[in-house]
Amino acid sequence: MEKARPLWANSLQFVFACISYAVGLGNVWRFPYLCQMYGGGSFLVPYIIMLFVEGMPLLYLELAVGQRMRQGSIGAWRTISPYLSGVGLASVVASFFLATYYNIINAWAFWYLFHSFQDPLPWSVCPLNHNRTGYDEECEKASSTQYFWYRKTLNISPSIQDSGRVQWEPALCLVLAWLVVYLCILRGTESTGKVVYFTASLPYCVLLIYLVRGLTLHGATNGLAYMFTPKLEQLANPKAWINAATQIFFSLGLGFGSLIAFASYNQPSNNCQKHAIIVSLINSSTSIFASIVTFSIYGFKATFNYESCLDKVILLLTNSFDLEDGFLTPSNLEQVKSYLASAFPSKYSEVLPQIKNCSLQSELATAVQGTGLSFIVYTEAIKNMEVSQLWSVLYFLMLLMLGIGSMLGNTAAILTPLTDSKVISRHLPKEAISGLVCLVNCVIGLVFTMEAGNYWFDIFNDYAATLSLLLIVLVETIAVCYVYGLRRFESDLKAMTGRTLNWYWKVIWAGVSPLLIISLFVFYLTDYILTGTLKYQAWDASQGQLVTKDYPPYALAVIGLLVASSTMCIPLVALGTFIMRCFKRKGDTPPVA
Repeated sequence: MEKARPLWANSLQFVFACISYAVGLGNVWRFPYLCQMYGGGSFLVPYIIMLFVEGMPLLYLELAVGQRMRQGSIGAWRTISPYLSGVGLASVVASFFLATYYNIINAWAFWYLFHSFQDPLPWSVCPLNHNRTGYDEECEKASSTQYFWYRKTLNISPSIQDSGRVQWEPALCLVLAWLVVYLCILRGTESTGKVVYFTASLPYCVLLIYLVRGLTLHGATNGLAYMFTPKLEQLANPKAWINAATQIFFSLGLGFGSLIAFASYNQPSNNCQKHAIIVSLINSSTSIFASIVTFSIYGFKATFNYESCLDKVILLLTNSFDLEDGFLTPSNLEQVKSYLASAFPSKYSEVLPQIKNCSLQSELATAVQGTGLSFIVYTEAIKNMEVSQLWSVLYFLMLLMLGIGSMLGNTAAILTPLTDSKVISRHLPKEAISGLVCLVNCVIGLVFTMEAGNYWFDIFNDYAATLSLLLIVLVETIAVCYVYGLRRFESDLKAMTGRTLNWYWKVIWAGVSPLLIISLFVFYLTDYILTGTLKYQAWDASQGQLVTKDYPPYALAVIGLLVASSTMCIPLVALGTFIMRCFKRKGDTPPVA
């Protein structure tokens, strides 16, 4: 007798699971960067438009497909058409790649969390050199936060060719991260449904605490003014619109199969339209909320650096020209500099190379995203706060909750098709399947703990799930609207939920979304072609900064394989199905008498 499909205990569990999956690290470390790059408040205009014409409709489509077909991604698309099994397989491959590299971020968060209990914080000061006669040279040329990240955490090699050895401390943190994920998914929806309450709600509590603290920091208003001052000329920049569409697309986690997997455990009568609207609005609101927190921290950091720079210039001029202590102030600095330059030209010209150009605007305009924002910029700000250990613990606990919440969705996208398979589930219990998936991912993930691991992390992050996801979602929309049939799908939804499909969803699904995805696909392809030889940022210890280098041929080959391995699933499985059917027809043809 076939087992009944597991269900969420209630619809709230499902909503929390979707929020925990969708609201991830991208909301905290990419959206604020895009606001900074594309006009502050004016970036919200294309972002909100893209939410309603792309994000929300495609989220609804995936939830509706999962709830209607009541299977993981492979089974759901096979039900629509046997030729579309490759769409589900492509989603599983993309999710596998994502899970492999995404959990290393949780490992780094664990590493920083464990070090957050030290006083002083280990990234707040540079260590002494081997002779104990001064500070470490690499740290002095960079900064204490950069040194802790690149040298102590990653122990990064000078190039991707220098693989180095596995770093045992990050490797242990990675094993811990996968153990936590395994315990969360051990009993399927039963255990995940309880964990998501915590992973979905705790980040908001921390963000709220950080907002209150951030707004009270000196210089926070400078950051908020920078964010909310719109640069309307950016609305004419096509890249602002493309990045808004891309951010919505990837932030909601479309195309990975996670949303289809989650929705497959719903009651058929569940109002998935309402839940799609709720999840997408909460996801976008979180991005904006996180940006307010981030820019208040940005403002504090920028103001602190700006005032430190001014203090150094004042000290330099005071000592060089024997000025009275307290005579030079930030308010009269420019005036006194002009006077000294005219009164003592030769002496001033000697000092001039040492005088830094201090600018608050340039400090605020320094745009950083990804790991650089979380593990360098934020830690730079945290070390200058009072009770810095507390703020550090809260921050990295929040990163962990965001990361683990997203990992629950990533692993669900892999496990649901596997547990749905009668061949696999007949021989292995669910706990064993989950354990094997976690083990395989963990072993492969050890690559990211090597000295060149961060370079491979960037490759996976940039290329494992970009073009492939766009292609997957494009085929999904075409499959529902033109293969399965929009009218048929509409009648299925009405039979399930008792609600008629609004014209808005039909217009977006059938026309607007496919055209938009094709535009994004063309943009990415054009961008890759025009870029020429792909490059990466390598850490130069002698300069204490990042330098640009070309990827070696074998790294380019890996990039090609990452892109092709998921995208080629769609045509290859369709071709294989066609050939199998042709052979079957020949076998079924009766012999001619």
